Amino acid sequence: MGLTNKKEEQLRKMPLIESRVMKSKDGKYIVHKTTITTIRPVAYFEKVLENEGIVEDSEITDLIKSAEL
Repeated sequence: MGLTNKKEEQLRKMPLIESRVMKSKDGKYIVHKTTITTIRPVAYFEKVLENEGIVEDSEITDLIKSAEL
């Protein structure tokens, strides 16, 4: 059973997540490194930066409360 075109498109838009586990040089620790790679058009970031503003704590609290409902 193959994937639908819509599902394939959704998977292409998802970030690439890479995970590596290695031992530290001295051998005392395990290092777990996760890299998340996303690809976005430059226009997306320009728009985000253009609309940059200060978010008040009360706004964040309101968003959290509305999400819990």
